[in-house]
Amino acid sequence: MLNLGILGLGEGRSTMSAALQSEKYKLKLICDRNIEMCHQRAQEFNFLKYTTKYQDMLNDAEIDVIAIYTPDHLHAQHVKQALLANKHVICTKPFIDDLSDAQELLDLVAKTGKRVFVGQSSRFFEPAKRQHQDFEAGLIGNLITIESEYSADHRWFLEKPWALEPSFKWLYGGLSHPVDFVRWYLPNIEEVMGYGFISSNGKKAGLKNEDTMHFIFKASDGRIARVSGAYTGPTQPAQRDSGMSTILRGTEGASQADYHELRYAITDNTGEEKIVYWGDKTMKYYFRFEGQSHHAGEYQNYLEYFADCIESGQTAYPDVKEGIGTVALLQAMDRSLKSGKPEKVVDILAEYNLSPGQLSA
Repeated sequence: MLNLGILGLGEGRSTMSAALQSEKYKLKLICDRNIEMCHQRAQEFNFLKYTTKYQDMLNDAEIDVIAIYTPDHLHAQHVKQALLANKHVICTKPFIDDLSDAQELLDLVAKTGKRVFVGQSSRFFEPAKRQHQDFEAGLIGNLITIESEYSADHRWFLEKPWALEPSFKWLYGGLSHPVDFVRWYLPNIEEVMGYGFISSNGKKAGLKNEDTMHFIFKASDGRIARVSGAYTGPTQPAQRDSGMSTILRGTEGASQADYHELRYAITDNTGEEKIVYWGDKTMKYYFRFEGQSHHAGEYQNYLEYFADCIESGQTAYPDVKEGIGTVALLQAMDRSLKSGKPEKVVDILAEYNLSPGQLSA
């Protein structure tokens, strides 16, 4: 059993639930600089071991793993501190927001021998797990292409002052999910081309960056993929659409995993067609709080996956290299929105004295 510390108790709420229900972890300490948030979580979970000082967690020699859910611009520093304190690390996505920190983190992981795992939670949702399992089993043959989309009616975000800051970008906060799905199956994306704009709803609210985007990716072997997102308009009924969807098209079949809906469809290499739904028990495992704003089941799945990898000596993916590679791809996407032309990931990496070879498995 691993002793866990959690830094950042907003999103960390799901990880508290996950750790307290897992047989692979003991929750040792929670931390948030906001004492009222500490009190709130302590009362909610009847867990009274909290602090407002990250150093208290770093100094606790019994803690094996620190899970980090702080604002993006703090990730690199908090990960660095955890590694220097001899802790394994789970860090929510996006891993870092500045690639100038990447080399130091790569060096620290190599020096300390500690693991860094990026919490791309959507990989650990039931339909996504089933889709990956079926793909690995060869049920749709060789992959031809991927289409991944995350669109949602997030107009309520526009009422939050921080969402109207120049630093807030749906590219990172939203599209990082479908981008990760693409990289799960096509890790060697070398070039991206995309267009985006701010919708009339976004402009009216004062949004500073694109809320509607479509991208085409090209992998080093010539295969292509599509990623799309739209965030400030109504959506279709769940029976017709889903907030996030990933379609794999193979040489012998095709599959589709949907989110938040517990829905998965496949035409396999025998020609059989089926749609799979999971019931209320599974729904309650994944969504434990009000609505579907927190998804603790995915967090429990990835916590336990990370624990298993530590025990077996295997690499837990996405690891530090994959996390950095995804950030580089997101930055190439961001650049393409501004330049209106294709952008190469290798050019982004070169600006920070990084190379694709450093980030390969």
